[in-house]
Amino acid sequence: MSNILIDYKNQIAYLTINRPKALNALNKDIFDELKAFFKEGYQEYDDLAGVIITGSGDKAFAAGADIKEFLPLMEQDNPPNLSKRGQDIFFLIERFHKPVIALVNGFALGGGLELAMSCHIRIATPNAKFGLPETNLGLIPGYGGTIRLASLIGKARATELMITAGMIDAATAEKFGLASYVLEAEEAIAKAEKIISTSSTKGPTAVAKCLEQVFHPKSDYISEHEYFTVLLQSEECREGVSAFLEKRKPNF
Repeated sequence: MSNILIDYKNQIAYLTINRPKALNALNKDIFDELKAFFKEGYQEYDDLAGVIITGSGDKAFAAGADIKEFLPLMEQDNPPNLSKRGQDIFFLIERFHKPVIALVNGFALGGGLELAMSCHIRIATPNAKFGLPETNLGLIPGYGGTIRLASLIGKARATELMITAGMIDAATAEKFGLASYVLEAEEAIAKAEKIISTSSTKGPTAVAKCLEQVFHPKSDYISEHEYFTVLLQSEECREGVSAFLEKRKPNF
């Protein structure tokens, strides 16, 4: 991979979008590399506990899709379905069985914000900016952004941001619930690492089912009931309960 740098340490895969001169705009190669990692590539790391996605440099997480790639497609009678491709790849991230944290270290606009919203948690640095400015191009967000933004910050705020092509800063994103924390860069990385390392000490199946239930439930309460019942009878739960009663750390 060349457009995404991968560093692996302490059971965490650090994925860095590496197009700083283009403000880490998402091109076809980046989408292909994201798909390759989240579909199969992660299996290279046997003890993977989680993933942190960020952008190279200090200006942008990802400042949108690479608009230059749109131009030739506009002239085709049957252009590739870019929206469907992006949605499918971001579904892989959202439905990943380990926690995925977006460390938003600058502009997260358009497809960049849609990528961040497909992650389970977002941690921002103070210079982060968030927005879905597609209406400036006569478009709407196409990678799941309309639905995810409304789910995260509410329909009224999401509508205003989209129809005005506005941007919000990190403090506002935290206030709205789009970012969980706003921290300086080193603190932000440490916080993301702490969340993942802590989750790695919990029941792995339980963690995976929490993520699945929150981000891809079969039907809310029914699937919650099913998962609880299955886990209650699992070796994982038996060990967790025994450890609690014996006042020791569980050995998952």
